[in-house]
Amino acid sequence: MAKTVRLALVLHNHQPIGNFHHVFEQAYQESYRPFLDVFSRYESLKIALHTSGSLMEWLNEHHPEYVDGLADLVAQGRIEIIGGAFFEPILAMLPARDRIGQIRTYTRWLENRLGARVRGMWIAERVWEQSFGRDVSSAGIEYTVLDDFHFRCAGLTESDLHGYYATEDDGRVVSIFPGSERLRYTIPFADPEETIGYLRGIAEEHDNPVVVFGDDGEKFGTWPQTHKHCYHDRWLERFLDALVRNQDWIRVTTLAETVDNVPPLGKIYLPDCSYREMTEWVLPVTQQVEYDRVSHEIADDPRWPSLKRFVRGGNWRNFKVRYPEADEMYARMMRVSRRLDDALQSGIAGELIDEARTELYRGQCNCGYWHGAFGGIYLPHLRNAVYEKLIRAENLIDRALRRPDRWIEAKAEDLNFDARQEVELANDKLIALINPNAGGHLYELDVRSIAHNLLATLTRQPEAYHRKVLAGGRNGNEHCASIHDRIICKQEGLDQRIQYDSFPRKSLVDLFYDNHATLEAVASGQAAQRGDFVRGDFEARLRRNPDRIQIMLVRDGAAFGIPLRITKGVTLNAGSSKLEIAYLLEGLHNDIPLHFAVELNFAGMPAGADDRYFRDNHGRRLGQLGTRLDLSDVEGLGLVDEWLGIDVGLKASRPTHFWAFPVESVSQSEGGFELVHQSVAVQPHWFVLPDADGRWSVTLQMSIDTSRAESRIEDATAVATT
Repeated sequence: MAKTVRLALVLHNHQPIGNFHHVFEQAYQESYRPFLDVFSRYESLKIALHTSGSLMEWLNEHHPEYVDGLADLVAQGRIEIIGGAFFEPILAMLPARDRIGQIRTYTRWLENRLGARVRGMWIAERVWEQSFGRDVSSAGIEYTVLDDFHFRCAGLTESDLHGYYATEDDGRVVSIFPGSERLRYTIPFADPEETIGYLRGIAEEHDNPVVVFGDDGEKFGTWPQTHKHCYHDRWLERFLDALVRNQDWIRVTTLAETVDNVPPLGKIYLPDCSYREMTEWVLPVTQQVEYDRVSHEIADDPRWPSLKRFVRGGNWRNFKVRYPEADEMYARMMRVSRRLDDALQSGIAGELIDEARTELYRGQCNCGYWHGAFGGIYLPHLRNAVYEKLIRAENLIDRALRRPDRWIEAKAEDLNFDARQEVELANDKLIALINPNAGGHLYELDVRSIAHNLLATLTRQPEAYHRKVLAGGRNGNEHCASIHDRIICKQEGLDQRIQYDSFPRKSLVDLFYDNHATLEAVASGQAAQRGDFVRGDFEARLRRNPDRIQIMLVRDGAAFGIPLRITKGVTLNAGSSKLEIAYLLEGLHNDIPLHFAVELNFAGMPAGADDRYFRDNHGRRLGQLGTRLDLSDVEGLGLVDEWLGIDVGLKASRPTHFWAFPVESVSQSEGGFELVHQSVAVQPHWFVLPDADGRWSVTLQMSIDTSRAESRIEDATAVATT
C-alpha cells in the first residue's frame, strides 16, 4: 500500500480596522471571491478558513452573498471555520480578560452567522507566548497553527514537524500544528509540481505524516502580480488539479479531522516567538543589518542548515521600543481596557458598555502597532483608526458612568508604563497628555467630538530596507514573487526623500536656531539645534480649580551656552475646546537676540487635497496642507480639514513668524517602497529680545472647531430617525 500524507490548507483572510473601503473591495474582487469560486468546483477537496472579524463584518455588510456561500460550504463539510480573537489583535499586547473576551465573542458570532462549530483559532502574526495556552483553552479553543520556526526554536528537527503537539499552561491543554515555512514560499509562487514533490518526499520518509500550509489568503490574488498568476495563468486550478490527481496518497483534510483521527506526536513547550521574518523585523535596525549580513555570508556554509535552527531574532513586544508611537497606542488601549473593566466590576452594564467593549476590541487590531513587510504603523489611517476606536470607547464609558455635560480633571500618573509620571488634562471636549520627562511634550491631543487624535504622528527613523532604496529600486512591475523578495519604488526619487528626525514629532517641542536658519534648512533637518530643551526633564506642577486646570512645566537649561529658564503652561477650561499655551523665558541677555521656536504637529490631516488647507486669521486660503509656508509678522494661522470637519486655529499674543511643512516618510509596504504623509509641522518662531529684567513671554491659543463635523452627525442622525 502506497504511503500517504495528510495536507491541511489553512487560509487566513484579513483587512485591518481603518483600511479604506476600496482596499477591502479590491481584495474581495481579486482574492476572496475568485478563490472561493475556483475552490467550490473541487468537491472532493477541503480547506480550513480564518477570516478576521474586521473583514467578516465588512463582508457581511457589503457582500452577504459571499458569507452565505461560506455557510453553504460549511454545511457541506467543505470548509472548517477557524476562529480567533475578533479583531485580530496580537495576543501579547492584551490583558488576559480581553484575549478571552475577543475569542469567545468571535466564536459566538461565527457560530450564529455561519452555523459552524469553532474548535480552532488563528493566532495573529503567529506571535506566541507559552502563557497564552491557558487563555486560549479557557476561551474554548482546542488547537491552533503556528510556524515550524517556533518548533525549531524549541529544539525540534525537520523530521519532528510532520504532525501536531500538545502543550499546556496552568494545566489547560491546547494542540499546536507547525505550519510549513517551505510551503509558505512555494504556494503559490512555485510550480504546483514542486509542492507535490515535496509532499511525496515526506510521505515516503514518514509514517502517517501531517503537513500544514497556513498563510495569508491575499497571496492568492491581492499581493502584487498574484491575481494574474493565480487566475489568468490558472496557477490555482493547476494546483487543485494536482491535489485531485494525487488523492490516492495526498489526503486533503482539515485541522478538525486531523485532531479527531491522528494522535499528537507528543508534548511541547514553545519559546516566545513568531514566524522567522517577524523576529528579524523587530530587531534594532543596526542588528537587522548585521543579522542579514551574517546570514547571507554563511548561507552556503555546509554547517548552516544545522546551525540556523538555533538562530532567531527578537521578541514582538519590542516593537513598542522600536516605535514609541506603538507604545503610546498600547498604553492608551490598556488604560481604556482598565476603565472598562473597572466599570464592569462596579456593576455598570448595558448597551453603552457593550458598545464600548466592541470599540475597545476594534482598537486592539494589530496592524497599526508594528511594521514589517506591510505598511503597518507607517500608515496614518491605521493609527488614526486605532485612536478613533479607543476614544469612542472612552466616550461611551463616560456616558455609561453618567458624567455631567461639563467636567474637567487633571491627573499625574504613569500613563505609559515607564516608571515615571505623565500628566493628563481632560474635559468633555479634549484629552491632552503631556510628558514632563521628555521635553515637556504634548504627545496626545484627542478631539472627543470626532474621536481623533491630532498627535497620532510618527517620528522618522532608519529602517534596514532603506539601504535598498538608496541603492536604487525599480519602478514598474516585475514577475510574481513573494513580497519579501520584491524591490519596487512606487514613486521616483525616493532615495532623495529619506530623512530622519532628531526629535519626536510631537507638540510643545522647544527649539533654538541660528538667526539665519531658513525654512528649507528646518524642514530638511539641517538646521542645527542650539538648546538643550528638546528632550530634557521639566519639573511639573498641577493647578486645579472646579472649572480650570493648568500644568506648569519648568526647566533650567541653556541655549547657545547661555543659562536660561523656560516655563511653559498649558491651561484647559471645563466645556472648552481651546488650549491656552503660555511661554516665559528668563535669564536672557539684553544684547543677544535668540531665535526661539515651538514645534506643533497635526496628524490625520492629509496633504494633496483642496479641502485640506491652511488659512490666515481672516479665512483666506494659503495653500494645501502639504504646502511649505514661510510667514512673517502675522497674528496666527489655521489648518482646515473639511473632510474630517475640523478647523484648528493658532493665535499668538504678539507678532509671530510661522514655518509650516509636511513630514513625509519613506516606508515599505507589500506594493513596494512609498512616500507617506505623516503630519503637518507648524513652527511659530520669534527673534527674542527680553525686557529689562531679562524676561520674554508669549501666549498661543489653540482653538479646535469641529462644528462642521458635528453638524454632519446631527444631519445624519435626523435622517436616520425619519
